[in-house]
Amino acid sequence: MRAARLISLVLLLQARETMTAAELARELEVSERTVYRDVLALSAAGVPVYSDRGRTGGYRLLGGYRTRLTGLTRDEAEALFLAGLRGPAGDMGLADAVASAELKVLAALPPALRDAPARTGQRFHLDVPGWFREVGPPPWLTELAGAVWRDRVVELRYRRGDREVTRELSPYGLVLKSGVWYLVGRVGDDVRTYRVDRVTGVAVSGETFDRDGGFDLARYWREQAEAFLRGMLRDRVTVRLSPAGLRQLRHLADAPFAYDEAVAAADGPDGQGWVTTRLPVESVDVAYSQLLGLGPEVEVLDPPGLRARLAEATSRAATLYATRDVASAGTARTDTDGQR
Repeated sequence: MRAARLISLVLLLQARETMTAAELARELEVSERTVYRDVLALSAAGVPVYSDRGRTGGYRLLGGYRTRLTGLTRDEAEALFLAGLRGPAGDMGLADAVASAELKVLAALPPALRDAPARTGQRFHLDVPGWFREVGPPPWLTELAGAVWRDRVVELRYRRGDREVTRELSPYGLVLKSGVWYLVGRVGDDVRTYRVDRVTGVAVSGETFDRDGGFDLARYWREQAEAFLRGMLRDRVTVRLSPAGLRQLRHLADAPFAYDEAVAAADGPDGQGWVTTRLPVESVDVAYSQLLGLGPEVEVLDPPGLRARLAEATSRAATLYATRDVASAGTARTDTDGQR
């Protein structure tokens, strides 16, 4: 445990050049007293770490000192090559940079771990695009990625419905979701999201912008994604669910929070073990197709129109199964099999 912490301390100083004892303690989740002891241990082991006093002081490594990655375990070394970013990075025009970085990491690994990229590549592959989706990066992705890296203002031409609009924006980041790239950027005082495959033109200006230091791309995306789903689920239906139906509902609900809301709103089980609840849905039509999948494990109570549609569907299904000549159907299947 302490050995891993000492390695982390050295790597932190390599990455950030100067850190105070308080900053190191916060990063390593230890006390400042422990940091003092660790620094003494590193110095005794020959690591050239020293401290500067004063307001801008802190701990530093002697200029140019770098540790080789000899402290990595096999799991850690293989995890470095399991990031799964080569494909998306290549889409953004960074394939050469990723390959170069991997070569440098490989050169720093001890001989016993140099098979890490081969072992990882033989066992795992990340295929980002969804099924039936055109493979290949959208036009203008490379230009947008360059603007994101360099904090350059861009003029964006964007297809919205049957018209094209132009926006000047500060590109904060790119997000890859289910094989689709999205651009997140600030327009005036608003942060907006654009699908990159709908961008029809990009002009990168020489003007740079100042990022909002408090902006968190991952948090923004989570909040927007949930808001989008909540905006879609604007209707509610009242249903009774058997214990099996309640379990299966998790797989049919439009979003995890829809299932969570339904469970939270459920009454206590009745004498048959069924519960009554309100389920968020996109529309009555969508709810119809989803609830059909629960079959006899659900009863719709409201709205009446949806209840009537499901009653009609189950009645037609019951008639179909009741009137079909199963023996004749089996004979037909046998004859067909015999012709194969």
